[in-house]
Amino acid sequence: MKTPNLQLDSRGRLRHLLTMEGLSRELILSLLDRAAELAEATSGPEKKLPLLTGRTVVNLFFEASTRTRTTFEVAAKRLSADVINLQIAASSTSKGETLLDTLKTMESMQADMFVVRHESSGAAHFFAEHAAPGVAILNAGDGRHAHPTQGLLDMFTIRAHKAPGRPDFSGLSVAIVGDVLHSRVARSDIHGLRTLGCTDIRVIAPPPLVPVGIEAMGVRVFHELERGLEGVDVVILLRLQKERMLGAFLPSLSEFHADFGLTRERLARLKPDAVIMHPGPINRGVELEGDLAYDERSLILNQVTYGIAVRMAVMAEILGETAGATGAGA
Repeated sequence: MKTPNLQLDSRGRLRHLLTMEGLSRELILSLLDRAAELAEATSGPEKKLPLLTGRTVVNLFFEASTRTRTTFEVAAKRLSADVINLQIAASSTSKGETLLDTLKTMESMQADMFVVRHESSGAAHFFAEHAAPGVAILNAGDGRHAHPTQGLLDMFTIRAHKAPGRPDFSGLSVAIVGDVLHSRVARSDIHGLRTLGCTDIRVIAPPPLVPVGIEAMGVRVFHELERGLEGVDVVILLRLQKERMLGAFLPSLSEFHADFGLTRERLARLKPDAVIMHPGPINRGVELEGDLAYDERSLILNQVTYGIAVRMAVMAEILGETAGATGAGA
């Protein structure tokens, strides 16, 4: 397949990270293991490691983001990389410069990695196809297509809380609830879950928000929240992406919450030890009752913390001199 080959070098090591699709189980687990090592190595007062000293990482965000951009910046700085945050609204792209011109201009400044977030599906692949040798592209979300580091941090979260010490996710039931049609996170999570052995993946949404043919990805589709939540171990909630909706997909936000919002009453459908996840930002009173974000079963803030370690692992894997070294005693 084109995508995995584009992501991997001739030795099978990660060169770019564009999508979860096509990544092997062994590579995903290796990245999760490395993230755990880096989280441990930076858990004390001293949080900086020298792994990427002298390297330059450019955050190239064409879409607004707080959580993702900030965690990428923190991750790169904890690895001792130099970080440039390019303000797209004030950049030459707003004056008509093409994506390719922007890439080549930044390459001429000897940047080593571009973290790209763009509203168009395939933008990260375009950069990877045209990047100079030795310049890495890391997809921070492209249109509806993929958000691979979110997928990895979600896998990290599930493994840490629902499958510690287990070889895979077999036996787990995971429900993805909400605007699946417009969600790159849902696609990345489904690829990750399947690769790690989860065979009970459920998509729960009103019919207009379910992609046609998504069953081919190995999921079961439910249009009733209560039935879809029966006995699940993990619930991944998605926000309604109104900025991507052309036309009327739903009668109203209040009706969506009434039919598909997670409430304390609906929590009773889950297993007693089930956990709640959400990639953020949260729309309180839409996809979940307001106080559930900080319920004891919620891992939403854990996901943000884990996201730093996972993004450190990916950057270190791609740009680091030796795979597997954390810089802590290595």
